[in-house]
Amino acid sequence: MTEPAPKSPPSSPVELRLIALPDFPQVESGDDLAALTVGALARGGLALHGDDVLVYAQKVISKAEGRRIDLADVVPSARALELAQTVQKDPRLVELILRESRRIVRFAKDVLIVEHRLGLIMANAGIDQSNVAHPGGGECALLLPEDPDLSAARLRGRLRSLAGCEPGVIICDSFGRPWRVGTVGVAIGCAGFPATLDLRGRPDLYGRALRVTVVGSGDEIASAASALMGQGSEGRPVVLVRGLVSRDPHQPAAALIRPPQQDLFR
Repeated sequence: MTEPAPKSPPSSPVELRLIALPDFPQVESGDDLAALTVGALARGGLALHGDDVLVYAQKVISKAEGRRIDLADVVPSARALELAQTVQKDPRLVELILRESRRIVRFAKDVLIVEHRLGLIMANAGIDQSNVAHPGGGECALLLPEDPDLSAARLRGRLRSLAGCEPGVIICDSFGRPWRVGTVGVAIGCAGFPATLDLRGRPDLYGRALRVTVVGSGDEIASAASALMGQGSEGRPVVLVRGLVSRDPHQPAAALIRPPQQDLFR
């Protein structure tokens, strides 16, 4: 009589926690975001761990880096004036979009899609006017950080000096998507975390080698954090992500941008 095969031990539950840091203050140009983060963690009774990931809304990074522009100081070019008539946007805003862009991808009434100088394909070159300044402070617009990957790396290093550990840092922005309605959070900056996971060659459940699977892990985490951040008056620009376990090589968010030679729609 053959003995029954031993049962595999039950696997442990897998958990991922996302915690929006409480009472994060309004950010101004020159503020120390790492120090503000450590303060918010203390108010929430949270200790930072080395394998944590902190996700920051792009706006607080841009504000701290002085990327706010007063539209009163912007003189639109002839091209911006002409394009503004079609897209029905402020010519000064259109001028900023052109300055931040490599090329225009598509445009129509209320829509201006460009390739940002960082290689990102996005609406309005990521320039935004919501949650930028108080209404009484004049008309302002906020540009993306000059180099979001470098911003993430610097912030990570500063957190190490203040908190004694070096978490991953992701900078999140809201993107629209072709063929899909609605915006989602994506990673435009990343340090200390693999922005992509290349699973090609790894086996599936039945031992078949994966051939094309590359996971946009930075975007997945940014999107999850964005659900807590909100898009309006929530005031939750920093989210602590706990429970991620990855031994894959760290990659910047630039690794998420598809090379032009692989872009079938360009």
